[in-house]
Amino acid sequence: MTAQTEPPSLAATTGGQALLAQAQACVATAGHFDELHGSIGSDGVGPSDSTLDAVWAQFFANAEAQHPSELDRRYASLQRQIRDNGVTYNVYADQEGPQRPWSLDLFPMIVDAASWQQIEAGVLQRMRLLESVMADVYGPQDLLKQGLLPPALVHGHPGYLRSMHGAIPAAGVHLHVAAFDLARGPDGLWWLIGQRCQAPSGLGYLLENRLAVARQFPQAFQALRVQRLAAIYRGLVASLKRASPAGDAAHIALLTPGPYNETYFEHAYLARYLGLSLVEGNDLIVRDEHLFLKTLQGLVPVHGVLKRVDDAYLDPLELRADSTLGVAGLLQAVRAGHVMLANAPGSAFLESPALLGFLPALSRHVLKESLLLPSLPTWWCGERSAMQEVLPRLHEHTIKPTYPGSEMYESFESVMGRSLSPSELDAWAGRIARQGEAHTVQAFMPLSQIPTWSGGQGQMAAKSAMLRVFALSDGMDASGLPRWKVLPGGLVRIAATSVDIASMQRGGSSADAWVLTDGEVDTTAHMGPSGATGLLVHRKRLVTSRAAENLYWLGRYTERTENTIRLARLTLECLGGEDQTAVPLQQWLTRMAVFNTLVLPGVPSAVQARRVFERALISSLGATDGATSVGFNLRALKMAAAAVRERLSQEQWSVIVRSEQEFFSRCGEHSARGDYSATSALAVLKSASDHLAAITGAQTDRMTRDDGWRLLSIGRHIERLAFLANGLSSGMATDLLEMDGGFEAMLSLFDSTITFRAQYQQSRDTAALVSLVVLDRDNPRSLAWVAYTLRARLAKLCDSASAAQSAIAVQVPDPDRWNFSNPAQTQDASAALVEPVSLQQLLGALSDAAYRVSDAISATYFTHSGQTNQSLGA
Repeated sequence: MTAQTEPPSLAATTGGQALLAQAQACVATAGHFDELHGSIGSDGVGPSDSTLDAVWAQFFANAEAQHPSELDRRYASLQRQIRDNGVTYNVYADQEGPQRPWSLDLFPMIVDAASWQQIEAGVLQRMRLLESVMADVYGPQDLLKQGLLPPALVHGHPGYLRSMHGAIPAAGVHLHVAAFDLARGPDGLWWLIGQRCQAPSGLGYLLENRLAVARQFPQAFQALRVQRLAAIYRGLVASLKRASPAGDAAHIALLTPGPYNETYFEHAYLARYLGLSLVEGNDLIVRDEHLFLKTLQGLVPVHGVLKRVDDAYLDPLELRADSTLGVAGLLQAVRAGHVMLANAPGSAFLESPALLGFLPALSRHVLKESLLLPSLPTWWCGERSAMQEVLPRLHEHTIKPTYPGSEMYESFESVMGRSLSPSELDAWAGRIARQGEAHTVQAFMPLSQIPTWSGGQGQMAAKSAMLRVFALSDGMDASGLPRWKVLPGGLVRIAATSVDIASMQRGGSSADAWVLTDGEVDTTAHMGPSGATGLLVHRKRLVTSRAAENLYWLGRYTERTENTIRLARLTLECLGGEDQTAVPLQQWLTRMAVFNTLVLPGVPSAVQARRVFERALISSLGATDGATSVGFNLRALKMAAAAVRERLSQEQWSVIVRSEQEFFSRCGEHSARGDYSATSALAVLKSASDHLAAITGAQTDRMTRDDGWRLLSIGRHIERLAFLANGLSSGMATDLLEMDGGFEAMLSLFDSTITFRAQYQQSRDTAALVSLVVLDRDNPRSLAWVAYTLRARLAKLCDSASAAQSAIAVQVPDPDRWNFSNPAQTQDASAALVEPVSLQQLLGALSDAAYRVSDAISATYFTHSGQTNQSLGA
C-alpha cells in the first residue's frame, strides 16, 4: 500500500474544494478494492476513507482542473477527439449499424512502480511457461504422457491443430504476442483472470487511449513519470523481422479479417503505426510453399505475418473449408519454415480457462519455480473430484465454457452464480453433471474500482475495471532463448453496471493505464534506429490488388456522388425556376434523372407530372435501395473508403463519416416531419456538396501519388467522362441549348458558369459553350481535359510496363485528333473513333470509351482475366 496524502493545491479555490470533495466522496462499493483511496470499500465512509492514495493525490494536484466544469469540458473534448479520429468498435448486435464510437473514460487507471514490478515479473514468467507448453504439446508431448496436462484440454480442444504437430516455427518461437487479463482483488494484490494467445486485441486501442487521455492531462502525465510505450512496439517489429526467414530485410504484413471485424480500427491503426502492410486473406497467395502478396506490380514475397485472424480461418485447405479470411496452403508454408506467423497456429487451447488450474504444477515441473502472479482458483469439471467439490458452491463462483466459441460443444457466455435463482442454479448443476468437460468454474472476485467521470453530469463515480497487459517478443537472450518485454501500460475495460463484467461487447467502456516508474522515463519515439539517416532509401509503397480495386471504386463513387448531387440540385432548381414548364428542359432533366437513377423508370416524367416527378426525386435522395441516388452513392463511397482506411488521412476519413451521417440524419428528420420540400432538399444537398468538396480536395492534395492514387483518379475521370458526355449528348438531342434556361442548365451541369461568364459575358453562342466544355484544355470540367488527363493517368499507371496497359490508354479518343466542323452536326459518320467527324459522334465515342476502359481496368488489374500468361492469384 502506498503512502497517503491530500493534494493541497486542489483546496486553494472554491472550485478546487468542490472537485476535491467529489474525489474524496467517490468511494468503491463494499467489498471492492478502491484504487482512488488505496483501501477496500466499505458501507460507511469515515474520515480515513476520504483520504486519497498518494498517486491519485498527485494526479489531481497536477490535473490543472480547479472546478468540475473543467473536467466536463475535457470530457467533451475527449469524446470529440475520439469521433474526429474515427475510433470505432464494431458491435455485430448493434441495431444502429456496425460501427459505433469507441468508449473512453476521462481518468486513467494508475499503477504504481511497486505493483508494476509484481505484474511484469509474473507476466514474463508466465510467457516462458506458455512457450514451453506450446513447444512440448507440438513436440514430444511429455507433459501429456506424464499426466500433467489432461489430453481433453489439448487433443480435445478444437484449437489444437494436429497438422502442426512436429512443425518447428520460424526461429523456434511459438508466441510473439500474448495478453493477460488482470484484476486487483480486495486484498490489494493482482490476480490473473484469463489469457489470450491466439490473436489478442487491444494493442491499437491502448495506443489511441494513451494519446487521447495524456492530451487532457499533460502536466499530470509528466509529473507522475508515466512510462512510455514506443520502444516496446519498435522492439516487436524488429523481433518479428529477425524471426522471419529474410531477417532484417523481411516484409511483414498484418492479416486482418476485414472492415466488418469488431476491432478493424485497431488493425488499420497498428499497421500504420508499425509500418506493416495491412492485408486480407484474398490479398495473399501461396506458391511453392512461399507466401506472396498480390500487387499491381505482380507477386511480392511476404516473410512474416502478424495475424489478427483466428486459427480456424487461416487456411481453407486444411482447416475450415468455408473460410474466406485465410490463405490456401498457408499452414504448409509455415511448416516448411518459409513464413513466420505470429503467433504460431495452434495456440488457442492455451486460452481455455480450465488450463489455469494446471499451470501452477506445470510451472513447478517445467520452470522449477512457483508462479509469481497467481490466478483465480479454477476447477475443470471434466475431473470428477473437481466437479463434486464445486457443484455445491456454484452460487459463489463464475461458470465459464471450457472451449469458448467451439462448435463441438455447446458454448455460452460466462455466468455469475450469485446472479442466478435457485432453480437456475439447479439447472446449471444438471448441465455440468451431464457434460462436465465443457464447463469450468472459476472463483468470483470483486474487481477493484477506479474513478470515472460522467460527462455533462459533472459527477465522479467508482466502477469495476479489469486490466489487460501485453507481453511482446524482443528477440533472443544471450543463451538463444526467446525473450519478451511487457508493455508498460495496458487496455483497461470498465464494467457498464454494478455487475463485475468488464466487456466492450456488453456496453462497457475503456480507460488508459498509466504505469509509473522510479527510474528513467523512456522517451524513445517510434522511428527507425538513430543514426540510420545515411541508410535512407526511397521505397515505393506496395499497392495490393484489393486496395487498388477499392481505391478505384472510391474514386468512382466519389465522382458519382458529386455528379448526382449536382444533378439533383440542378433539377430541383430548374423545376422551381422561371423555365419550369419548358418542355425541352423537362425532357432533358427526366432523361438525366432516370439514366443516373435519381428516380426509377416508372415515375411519371417532369413533362407529364412535374410535382410528382419532383417528389419522387426528393424521396429517393436518402434511399439505399431502388433508386441509387445521392444516399446510395454516399454510403458506397464510405464503404469503399473503409476498406482502404489505412491509406486515408484521419481528416479525410472523418469528413467522409460526417458527410454520410449528416446526410442521412437530415433526410430522415425531414421525412419524419413530413416537410421534405424542395427548399429543404436543396439545403441538404448544399451541405453534402460542401462535404464532397472537402473529400475531393483531400483526395487531390493529401494522398501520395502512387499507382493506388492513380487508380482512384482514373475512377473519377471515367465517371466524369461518361456523365458529362451523356449529359451534353442528351441536351443536344432535346434541343436544350436553343433555350436560355437550357443553356444555363448545361453550363451548371459542367460547373462552368463562372468561367463562361468571365470569357463570354452574356453570350448564348453554342460554339462558345462547346469550346469551353468540350475543347478547353484549361477547364478541368471540359471533355478534352478529362480525356487528356485520363489518358495520362492510364499511361503512367505501372509505368506502362506492358503493351496491354498502354492499349488501355489509347482506347480514350485523343483530344489532339478531335476534328468536327459543325458543333451542332448530329448525323452519324463512319470515321474512326479517334477522329470523330461530328460532336454527337464524339460524345458517343467518349461515353463508350469510358465503359470499355472500365472493363479493361477490371480485367487487367483486379480479376487478372486479361493476363493468361501471368498467374496473380485471381
